[in-house]
Amino acid sequence: MCGIAGIVERDQRKPISSERLLKMVRVLTHRGPDDEGSVGLPGVGLAMRRLAIVDVAGGHQPFKSEDGEIHLVANGEIYNHLELRKILIAHGHRFRSESDIEVLVHAYEQWGTSFLERVHGMFAIALWDGRQRVFLAARDRAGEKPLYYADTGSTLIFASEIKGILASGMVERDVDLEALDQFLTYEYVITPRTIFSKIRRLPAAHYLVYREGQLETCRYWDAAAVAPKHWKEDEAAEAVREAFAQAVSRQMMSDVPLGAFLSGGIDSSAVVAMMVEASGGGGSAVNTFSMGFADGSYNELPYARAVASRFETTHREGTVEPDLRELFDQLIVHLDEPFADVSLFPTYMVSKMARQHVTVALSGDGGDEIFGGYDTYAADQLARRLATVLPKGAVSMLAGLLGLLPPSERKKGLLNKVKRFVQGIADEPEDIAHYRWMAFLPVAAKQALYTPELQTSLTQSDVYRPIRESLRSAGTDDLLHRQLYADLCVYLADDILVKVDRMSMATSLETRAPFLDVNLMELAYSIPSELKIRNGERKYILKQALRDVLPPEILRRPKEGFSIPMKNWLRGDLAPIMRDLLAPERIRQRGWFSPVAVTRLIDSHLSGRDNHAHVLFSLMVLERWAESALDEVI
Repeated sequence: MCGIAGIVERDQRKPISSERLLKMVRVLTHRGPDDEGSVGLPGVGLAMRRLAIVDVAGGHQPFKSEDGEIHLVANGEIYNHLELRKILIAHGHRFRSESDIEVLVHAYEQWGTSFLERVHGMFAIALWDGRQRVFLAARDRAGEKPLYYADTGSTLIFASEIKGILASGMVERDVDLEALDQFLTYEYVITPRTIFSKIRRLPAAHYLVYREGQLETCRYWDAAAVAPKHWKEDEAAEAVREAFAQAVSRQMMSDVPLGAFLSGGIDSSAVVAMMVEASGGGGSAVNTFSMGFADGSYNELPYARAVASRFETTHREGTVEPDLRELFDQLIVHLDEPFADVSLFPTYMVSKMARQHVTVALSGDGGDEIFGGYDTYAADQLARRLATVLPKGAVSMLAGLLGLLPPSERKKGLLNKVKRFVQGIADEPEDIAHYRWMAFLPVAAKQALYTPELQTSLTQSDVYRPIRESLRSAGTDDLLHRQLYADLCVYLADDILVKVDRMSMATSLETRAPFLDVNLMELAYSIPSELKIRNGERKYILKQALRDVLPPEILRRPKEGFSIPMKNWLRGDLAPIMRDLLAPERIRQRGWFSPVAVTRLIDSHLSGRDNHAHVLFSLMVLERWAESALDEVI
């Protein structure tokens, strides 16, 4: 696991400043505290920071080809490197280490850019081919490992995190207002945009080619290309069970201690079960880590504890406290751009706890996106049925009446669920499918919140365009599979995996997601919708695959999600922070939002009449980010 950075000049005669290159990569030291390496060539500089996982002693980067013409730095793990190594040795390639990353150099030599189709793993790659004078960068299929770039016209600058690019001093910090609109809507910015107009994120399953100042991006893998198959239920369940077990076993590859995050949900519990099985049945060899809350409606520790006890793992747990002022500042600045998924706090804290004992942790991320685990899928199905019998005007009236009722303090009370469901039907367009319940700032609210100047700047903006494009690109008329595809491309890639990568790497912990193994993903996308959600039961085929592995009480658990009681904390310990960050003078000076509208949201939330936690926390994040990234000298 590493942090990588580099500079590629259009003019290949132009020297690279080693001082600038090292400055870029050293702001990524948290991603790789164990080692540093760099190479400076005419017009090209590559650098890395390494967290040693495989071949601890011999895995120093950059790697180069036998003739010294190809140089590579990479972030990630290649799970099928032993198989690739055998093939490449048979073709005459010579290796200098046992590192999984070294196979990438020789694989590129052997197969060119098509080598990406053969590689199974999580990775971000940067490669310079001196023979063809071409630069290549690539990301893994799901987007577990990040890569950002900026094209100035004469120079290409890249890094694992935005801070690496900014550290170069070669890119202006202009705010992309459409990205800002995306953030306020979804709580994250959607690829390829970032909050900075001059910086872009390379999409998952894509590679970038930079040759003589010309930049081109290409997709090398697409879940939409997976052909559907007519599965019998028992055969599909058996195939899922086998593929998942193999994925977990492969991802336990490590020369350093490893463990697993355990929430007590189906996905993380399944990962732990397979780890115990792969360890020969000895649960004590598997380290598990959980994070809970004092608020019982948010606390999942009893479920995690039950799973840990069932498999006799070496289990550790902690509790998230609401006194998060220092942590708030630390994490928001660390994220480089606005990001308001509140589960970033427990993700960081469980990562920090795990890092005290292990260097690698497996997670259950991706299970919902490939097997259909979210409540919003069922909500969309219900909404479409209601639309045939319930007039739109009646829905709007019902939403208004429900809005008069105060929200419950519980995580998911019945009233909260009903209000959110009806609001989604009333506020957002049907064609964005289940994303209408994943958007937190509807059009009407924006009109009240945004200044006229910001609204004018967004006249040509369509915040729903990326969702519509993903739904259209799914290559199927099957509604659920279109939604799953959109979630793979957007929600998983730009929210879940960003959160997990940044929060774990902030503690120098590597995380792996067995559900995102390419074989398992392709298998899942070949299974028909009716085996994923059956009679309202989500992840049906996964549960069938695990019915002899997990206890019934875990299989029956409803989807909870990794969240925190932010709505309650903003009325308590975090209220002073909110008042400070969203003070009228600050809001007025920033020029994006109406101070009156923001104050109204605060007062309404503090009174308990409404729950504006999502919007208020997003505004707090945005202001703190703007202070650090735009106002302060970094």
